[in-house]
This record gives sequence, structure tokens and C-alpha cells, in this order.
Amino acid sequence: MSEAAGSFLKTLNDDQKKTAVVPFSDLSRFDWHFTPRTRKGLALKYMNAAQRRAAMAMVQLVLSPEGYSKAEQIIDLENVLRVVESRPANDTYRDPENFAFLIFGNPGSSDPWGWRVEGHHLSLHFSSVNGEITYTPSFMGSNPGKVLADVPQKGKRILKSEQDLAFELLHSMNASQHEKAVLAEQSPNEIFTSNSRKASLDKMEGIPMSEMNSEQKDLFKKLIMAYLDRYHVTLKNQQWDKLEKADIDKIHFAWMGDKEAVIGANHGQYYRIHGPGFLIEYDNTQNGGNHIHTVVRDLANDFGEDLLRTHYEKAHVK
Repeated sequence: MSEAAGSFLKTLNDDQKKTAVVPFSDLSRFDWHFTPRTRKGLALKYMNAAQRRAAMAMVQLVLSPEGYSKAEQIIDLENVLRVVESRPANDTYRDPENFAFLIFGNPGSSDPWGWRVEGHHLSLHFSSVNGEITYTPSFMGSNPGKVLADVPQKGKRILKSEQDLAFELLHSMNASQHEKAVLAEQSPNEIFTSNSRKASLDKMEGIPMSEMNSEQKDLFKKLIMAYLDRYHVTLKNQQWDKLEKADIDKIHFAWMGDKEAVIGANHGQYYRIHGPGFLIEYDNTQNGGNHIHTVVRDLANDFGEDLLRTHYEKAHVK
């Protein structure tokens, strides 16, 4: 990762580096969002072709082929929204080039460093502390969830597995399981943790994996993997090992909203996967249930905070 970041920096001139690099201590590291807005960092629109390739190579490195494809498609949906919302070709609100890269600290040094890429519906954060890599918070969204407009992307569903597997798991449950899993008949308007610096929920709710049968457990694991499979196999395995050590039977599945996938007024669904130290949220309520937000959070180690705490404690002792 440090080599990829270093290669990207080598393509930039001095002015671009001033835009693309800030100290690791800069508080902008925690200022993240998934809405269209002006962002700190160097946006794709201000890069030449070689610089864009180097920037996207960083993304390609840390994601799996499937995850990288999702990221590319999320960026491309800005073109769909321009058509759907009848915006001009040079519109800056729906802009596939308004995805910014920001590096924190010095890649390859022995000190902690990190980077992110962020734009509408894509916010990926990577931190390196003593050679260990963290990847949360990690947000991917899709508007529309299913492309209905008569455009080349018509019919596309970027987050298909994240939606279909959850419905399959819900529909496999009996009445008593439903009673535990379904928290409310109405879905919320947004993921509960939003763009908070530190994700927190009062308690784990819903049905734990321990109360699922073997087929349901397999489905639940596939659903979790639909999120973890976005990342490089090392990061995926690292997270799964962590979940197993914390006891996967304690991971809860909770649902709110429609129990069928219906697009239209007053329809929508929300679910979350909540275990010790780990949280996934899925919300599909805007635009009549055709506008998806998903986020993966580490409740102790977002932005590498837990690793950093240990790092600085050891440095203080020395």
C-alpha cells in the first residue's frame, strides 16, 4: 500500500502534493461523508490520465476485483443521476470526477499514516500502524439501487448481493425468529451511525446467529461475506478471524421496514449486522426504497484508533 501511495505521489507536482497530502494528525482525517460536497484532497478532475491511473491503482490494490468493480460503478452512477435529474453534462453536483484522494502522513515511514478516497456514495479509509492495515469506516452506496431509467446502465444493481441475501435470510425465518429479528415495521430514514467519527449503538438487537439453524447460519455468513468480499483477501481474512475470535454466534441480525423488495412510495428496508466490536448497516429507504446506503464499521478501531492507542502507549513507555 505504501508503494502504491508513493507511486501516486511521484506523479504529482508540488502544488498538487500540497492539496493531496496533510499531516496524519490533521483532523480532516475524521471529517468524512457520503453526500455530494466539496472535499479536501485532490479530485480526479484535477489529475491527468497518468495521475488518475496511479490514484485508482491505490483503490484497486486494497479492494478485491469485485469491490473495485463496485467502486467504479458507484462513480459511474453520477452519470446516471445527471440524466435522471436532467442536469447538464458539466454539472458539478452530480460529477463522476468529484472523487478526492487525500493522504495523511508519509507513506512508507515507520510512523502511522493513512489515506482515503471519497465522493458521493463512496468513502474508503485505510490506516497503517506498525505495518497493520485497517479499512474502516467503509461506505458504499447506490442511487439508484436499481437503475430504472432508459440509459446504458439500465437494470444495474451494484449492491445486489447485499440486498438479496438479506431478504433470503429474513424469509427463511419462522414466526418466533421473525419476532426477534424484526424491530419495527417502519424503516428509519438513514443508517443510525451516519458519518460519526466513532460508531456506537446502545445494544445488540435482533436475532443472534446462535439461534439460527445451520442453513440460516450459512446464509448469514454469506451475507457478512458480501461485505467483506469487497476488500483485498488479506483484509477480508483479517476481519473474519477477528469475528471468529470474538464468537460469531454472538453476531445479531436486525431488520426494520418492508419484508419484500418493493420500489415505490413509502417503501423501504433497513437491516444491521451487529457483533462484538463490529457493525454493518444497510438502509434502503430514500426514493421509495431505491437508494441504498451501506457502511462497515469497527466499533473500536475505525481510523485505526485502537491500534494507535497501543502504538502511542508503547512509545510513551519507551
